[in-house]
Amino acid sequence: MSDTAAHVVAELAANAVTHGHVPGRDFLLRLVILRDAGQDVGRLRIEVTDACGERRPVARRGGEDDTSGRGLLLVDALAVDWGVTERALGKTVWAELALPESI
Repeated sequence: MSDTAAHVVAELAANAVTHGHVPGRDFLLRLVILRDAGQDVGRLRIEVTDACGERRPVARRGGEDDTSGRGLLLVDALAVDWGVTERALGKTVWAELALPESI
């Protein structure tokens, strides 16, 4: 679970630095455990917020010779769900991972 979460955090944070950077502003990483009432299994929600709202992430398949651009495909494969939430300033890209029953 921790390896999966680390991969997703690394990808979303790298995207925020590479594509969402605004001079003088940082990005915010937030981790939240979500649990519905009466359910034993929850989700880990990973959120990365940056100040650049006009550049929305898109999962795309890179070409054979491309050396980057496939990270959101990894997020899509590892996460139960992921998406983008618009903010007054910027955006939040989030992904949710299923938690093991023991957590």
